[in-house]
Amino acid sequence: MAQYLISYTQKLSGEVMISASKNAVLPILAACMLTDEEVLIRNVPLLSDVENMCRILSLCGAEVKRENRDVRICARHIHTPAEQEILRTMRASVLILGPLLARCGETHLSMPGGCAIGQRPIDLHLKGLQKIGGRILYEGGEIRAEGKLTGGSIYLDFPSVGATENLLMAAVLGKGVTRIENAAKEPEIVDLCQFLNACGARIVGAGTANITIEGVSRLHGTVYTPIPDRIEAGTLACACAVTDGSVLLQGARSDHMRALLFKLQEMGMILQEDEKGLRLRGKARHPIEVRTLSYPGFPTDMQSPMMVAACQVNGLSVFLETIFENRYMHVVELGRMGAQIRVEGQLALIQGGVPLKGARVYATDLRASAALMLAGLCAEGQTLLIDENEHLLRGYECLEAKLCQLGGAVVRTS
Repeated sequence: MAQYLISYTQKLSGEVMISASKNAVLPILAACMLTDEEVLIRNVPLLSDVENMCRILSLCGAEVKRENRDVRICARHIHTPAEQEILRTMRASVLILGPLLARCGETHLSMPGGCAIGQRPIDLHLKGLQKIGGRILYEGGEIRAEGKLTGGSIYLDFPSVGATENLLMAAVLGKGVTRIENAAKEPEIVDLCQFLNACGARIVGAGTANITIEGVSRLHGTVYTPIPDRIEAGTLACACAVTDGSVLLQGARSDHMRALLFKLQEMGMILQEDEKGLRLRGKARHPIEVRTLSYPGFPTDMQSPMMVAACQVNGLSVFLETIFENRYMHVVELGRMGAQIRVEGQLALIQGGVPLKGARVYATDLRASAALMLAGLCAEGQTLLIDENEHLLRGYECLEAKLCQLGGAVVRTS
């Protein structure tokens, strides 16, 4: 269990380096199982989800070695993991399904776990695999997949990031051509495709709704550096907005954050791009309307930190969550601090301008934990954030240390 004591902070200022994207690193690590040659992934963040994915690869027979900020992987001989309890603890474990089926011709895996923010079914993954030659069976809470992948056309009912990643990883070693229509367009999808192409895959259309994969007989090793984390950068941008800060986010890619940055500008923030990254200055002053959408729309992962910013401005802000049906769990915790938020189904109405007060609050999921930490920075007095399941450590690399680097008063007490 982790606990954080957060005190009111008047102004964040300074520079901070953005870590590599967790949501890019996890599928890239899984994709390393598609080649029997050594792969070196550089600047890999120290996160519990990343370490768990490395453990999963080791259980699959891959040789995994962390060298400071780098991870070296050689998946010469791989197999279905005999020990599968860890698969039930993280959602991203489903990403090994495609690589194992492509390399081994069959696998059986426990259903994945993760944050309780919604159902997040994996039916799109399984339907897609069936379209390209996979046979899927359900046996006592396990998925059994087998068959020789032969290519084909896949239409995703929803542009699921995980399904797009899993299907294109499965297809790269299949015979023939696979076309994924209504594919996810996220920067993490583009990054995965660039990594696979660096290993010898033939993928075109990454970043668009239509991705084409021409199967190859084998992939080779490579050295690769994943993209910076747009969600970490966005969270720190919101921290700047709630403290009237002046911050340089080193390495941040503004082209990956357009929807969020437009909303921050609507709120009154001043933004400037330069060769080092993204500079932000000012304070959230105006109410906004936010509708979460698939990329390039406003990211659902930024909904809770942005709601904290909305609490700081006079007027009514309106949020509509369209991605996950249970992603307002942080609202109850913000209410303990005095936030005036009313939830009606997927709609949240925030009456801003009511001062927040420090309180004892509980982390309900990964992004909510970061939002509550931000709320503590702009609340009167002190806030004790209790993160019983250590959600924050899953997806933010040393967030409390980075906030302290900018002048924030955050202390981990356990």
